[in-house]
Amino acid sequence: MIVVTGGMGFIGSNIAGAFLAAGRRVLVVDHALQPLRYLRNAPDLEVMDSATFRAGLQGQKALPEISAVYHQGACSDTTETDWSYLEKNNLGDSILVAQYCQQRQIPLIYASSAAVYGDRLGFREETACENPINLYAQSKTRFDDWVRKEVLPSPSAPIVGLRYFNVYGPREDHKGHMASVAYKMYLQLQNSGEISLFSGSHGYADGEQSRDFIYVDDVVAVNQWFLDQSISGIFNVGTGRAEPFNAIARAVLKHSGRGQLRYVPFPETLRAQYQAFTQADLTRLRAAGYTGAFRDVADGVAAYLQWLDARTLMDYDDAST
Repeated sequence: MIVVTGGMGFIGSNIAGAFLAAGRRVLVVDHALQPLRYLRNAPDLEVMDSATFRAGLQGQKALPEISAVYHQGACSDTTETDWSYLEKNNLGDSILVAQYCQQRQIPLIYASSAAVYGDRLGFREETACENPINLYAQSKTRFDDWVRKEVLPSPSAPIVGLRYFNVYGPREDHKGHMASVAYKMYLQLQNSGEISLFSGSHGYADGEQSRDFIYVDDVVAVNQWFLDQSISGIFNVGTGRAEPFNAIARAVLKHSGRGQLRYVPFPETLRAQYQAFTQADLTRLRAAGYTGAFRDVADGVAAYLQWLDARTLMDYDDAST
């Protein structure tokens, strides 16, 4: 039994779908009232609401025998301003999961975030490179720090934190303003015939602010690989390439064969909390033995847009989609 918390969300549902397609039993944990969007009627899928799972972690209810936990459940809104909410969901619940797994020698692979780096450069898994500039990033940093202090010196079972960079791809259409720029550009073009990007900021020309954009299938591949390793630590998960927002816009325009690009003024309210450049340092991931390739924006966005174009013909009940 593989547990995927946040398994009804973007990355979680992709991880769950991959394991289901491989014939594994999966228990998806998520909010009780949140719809099972993408994996309905999938064989070998079980579902549990997060409150029941939390009670199980605290010994108040029985949980099934678990072989591994993928902890993807968290508030992922980088604009969230309620620290008590973030502290409970992103820090407190994560500590509960980690303690349960360590006590029972269950491998844990959890979602961290490249947001911990803020406006620092280097993007190495070191405290010197970390400078969280919003409350969401602070919540992720504090849990990473807890893992470093309380678990990594002597883990009883593998524990792996994966610092996701800018992930895009299938099964994110519920995310609203937190959806990837690739998806937002796709919708903009469908609705208005044009794509809007920020004008120059932070020393970059119009649309040239650059980030490490990674396709979700490549993120899933890293997650699956760690299940078979006896490794603990915190690792970046990106492509190792920074590509400008303009590159995504060009890929969307090329795929659609129509439309235009325009630039809008950069909002001053966002300036202090904006990452104008990110690029994963993959030294530690490669040293751990991961050799998988990562799609660049041109290939990843093309694959994603093909999926989006075809999704009206797809059956979300099929765990392999």
